[in-house]
Parts: sequence; structure tokens; C-alpha cells
Amino acid sequence: MIPFNKPVIIGKEPEYLNRVLKKNRFSGNGEFSRKCCDILEKRIGCVKAVMTPSCTAALEMAGLLCKIEPGDEVIMPSFTYVSTAGAFALRGAEIVWCDIREDTKNIDETKIEPLITNRTKVVVAVHYAGVACQMDAIRDICRRHNLFLVEDAAQAVDCSFDGMPLGKFGDLAALSFHETKNIQCGEGGALLVNNPNMVERAQFLRDKGTNRIYFDRGTVEQYTWIELGSSFLMSELQAAFLYPQLLESGNINQNRLETWNSYYRLFEDQLPPQKLPVIPARTAGNGHLFYVMADTRQQRQRMITFLENHGIMAIFHYVPLHKAPYWKGKYDNIYLPVTDRVSETLLRLPLYYNMTGKDVAYVAQHIIRFFKEGL
Repeated sequence: MIPFNKPVIIGKEPEYLNRVLKKNRFSGNGEFSRKCCDILEKRIGCVKAVMTPSCTAALEMAGLLCKIEPGDEVIMPSFTYVSTAGAFALRGAEIVWCDIREDTKNIDETKIEPLITNRTKVVVAVHYAGVACQMDAIRDICRRHNLFLVEDAAQAVDCSFDGMPLGKFGDLAALSFHETKNIQCGEGGALLVNNPNMVERAQFLRDKGTNRIYFDRGTVEQYTWIELGSSFLMSELQAAFLYPQLLESGNINQNRLETWNSYYRLFEDQLPPQKLPVIPARTAGNGHLFYVMADTRQQRQRMITFLENHGIMAIFHYVPLHKAPYWKGKYDNIYLPVTDRVSETLLRLPLYYNMTGKDVAYVAQHIIRFFKEGL
């Protein structure tokens, strides 16, 4: 069976884990957490990076830092993972769903402004598949209306828009290092802070709402609880596993991009362009995922079964959040035609670090056969 994903392991992880084990210091904010932060701050250019136990935790910190209160509105796509909405719903926000673009499957920037009201506080841009949203337009909208901009860059490590790293555009951004991502430590994430007014509070929140950073700097004799926070620290074991992968992320992403490009070359003369991913000229991706589009939900299910019968694991992606049972009855009348169509017809293909050219060709061969023979 060709799996959908294989978590990347570059071979250097045990060396750094052993260094942590020898030091006998496993909790967060240690040597490797700081090293990971340094890499992200230099590479992305954010004011502050905070390592978190998951991307979900980073998004929840974003909800706290934006001071979301019950009744505030947050605009985001429905075609995303539950954590994107849950982070703000936990604070009592009303989620306002925006449809996505047909080409990139990202939030449609032309549909954001009509959704803004006097209760809107945040716009969340989700960079699907590591492909950048139209960040110049979205940032301009947020500036005109004095809104916070949060980037859900879970899939977008080392991606860019107009040459600027994703994660640099928003007041805040969240990264994921889950085992399904290009760079991984099992579970893990990071909050990137670009708004200078949020830097200190981000560290308070990370440290359970205490001013421990003052204690660590030696400016107070003891630290204490000063606001509501939580335990948002990545463990030193996670950070030690992640650190060598961050150092090698350029090579890892290049390897995935080569697989992505191989798929595209095999498909481009065999399938209609509307069935394949689109990477706009102003964006640079990281080969996070490759998909094909079926015509109907039923055809996609037949394709999943057909591929499984030939030893290939392919999966659908998000069930749109506005149709999730949690929201039952609340968003029944929401009209998101592109989101609905994409969520029913998009199929993700196997793609992982060091995937062989033989396996890529085998998958492509069976996808092409499926469409050509009308199976």
C-alpha cells in the first residue's frame, strides 16, 4: 500500500533528543525551544516566535491576544480545520463564513469586505496547501477597517507571497508541526507575533498568565499571576526533535516540491486544467499537498475505492465547518457554493518526503486510467 503520508525523519533527531535526555531538563522554554524560536524569527522576520504544543494552541493564543469577547465577529473560510474556528468560538465569537476561490481554495478576498460589520474584529486567512492567500488585498482591507489579521499558516512553512514569508503579514500567525506537515515533531506549533503591542502579552499567556519573563530576566524577585492564560509551552523533547528538521527545511521542502512537480507533469497533458491545483505566479509553495478534483462526490468516492483496490491511499479533505454538527441549525441558510463544491470533490493524493518517482508514476497512472476509462 502506498500510504497517504509518512512523517518525515531526517536521521539527526536522536542526537538532539539525547542531548536533552543527558541534561535531564524536559519542560518548555529550554535550549532547543529558544533555538527553534531564533530560526523562525530570523527566517520569517516576525517580532517574536513562541513555540507551542500544537497549532491549535497557537490559534487559541491568537484569540486571547485579539481580546475576543462574546458577540465579536471573526471572518474566515469554512473550508479549513476545526481549530481555526474553535480558537475564536471558545472566546464567544460569532464566526462569519466567507466563501473560497475556485483556483487556490483560499478565502476569496473579494467577498470579505461585504461581510464586515461594526462587530467584526478579526479576519483569518488560511493558506490552504501552502499556497498564499492574496495577502496584499486582505491586509489592506484589515487596515482600512481597523481589524486584526491572523494567518492560519499551518500548512505554509517556508512559503511566501511576493517574496515575503507567510506568517509575516498578519498581526499574528500560527504554524503547525503535526506529523502530517512538511516539518514535524509529532504534535507541535508556533505562534508568530508581528504586532509589537502583543509581544509581551503573548509571553504572559504562554506562561499560564504569569509574568515569569520578568523573573527569568531577573527584574522581579518572584513571578505571579497577572491575567488569564494557559500552558502553551512546547516541551523541550518536542523542540529537540523539531530543531534539526527546521535546519533542513529547505531541503525537505525542495524534495516535496519535486514530487509535486512530478505529479503535475504527469497530469498536465492528460487531465483538464480545472482538475489540477493552481499556484499563482506571486506565490511560492512548499509542496505540502497535491490534489485532483472529481466531478461529483459520488465520483470521488468511486475513485477512493478504485485507488484503494490498487494499493493507493488517497483521502478527501475538510468537511466544511458551516455544515458540521456542532453548528447544526445555526448556519443552515449560509450559501457558500464554491466551498460546498470543493469539499465534495477534492481528493488528496499521497505525497511525503522521499516518495519515490516509481510510486508517483504508479499513483498518476491509476488516476489517469480512472478518468480516461470513466470508472
